[in-house]
Amino acid sequence: MITVLLVDDHDLVRTGIRRLLDDIKGLEVIGEVETGEEAIEFVKNEKVDVVLMDLNMPGIGGMEATRRLMSRYKTLKVIVVTVHDTEPFPQQLFKAGAKGYLTKGCKIDEITHAIKEVFYGRRYISVDIAQKIAMSLQSSDENPFDSLSQREMQVLLMLMQGLKGQDISEQLNLSPKTVSTYRYRLLDKLKVKTDVELTRLAMQYGFIDDNL
Repeated sequence: MITVLLVDDHDLVRTGIRRLLDDIKGLEVIGEVETGEEAIEFVKNEKVDVVLMDLNMPGIGGMEATRRLMSRYKTLKVIVVTVHDTEPFPQQLFKAGAKGYLTKGCKIDEITHAIKEVFYGRRYISVDIAQKIAMSLQSSDENPFDSLSQREMQVLLMLMQGLKGQDISEQLNLSPKTVSTYRYRLLDKLKVKTDVELTRLAMQYGFIDDNL
């Protein structure tokens, strides 16, 4: 039996996925949580094989939660399930330790297949996402967000959620000065001067959308 944990801040999403997975033989959803922090606490006390992880959630978010989980539990498998289907997200999440990457528009058969693939030690990425990555590699247009480090991207995601420097500092266990340094690096690398310009650029490249 493959045990699964659902991590998403939307109750309807968790409920929908759980109802679908409950009908799949060999899989058992043993828990649902709303944040990355709750996922980390849950895994401490329960035997979880595969985590289905949302990316944009309150608190540390899916990327940081994935990084922390994979640094502590080497046999755990994380599949990111998100609305984002373009780079730099897949690459950064795989660097953080994720083993699979799906969009929320995928069918239950693909979720089931992905769970089994990563459980048996293989990596899984949706075909449509792989195609978009391949097209982006062939394109002459450069995505400025590709230059960001994993930590810079994490800080960016939290800034886009409206978190202040002190909040980010506390949640990522970084000093306020370090968070400020990351913020200035972001602005410099992306060639913008304010958080408003940063948000506009992120929306332009599909890095964030109105649902975040």
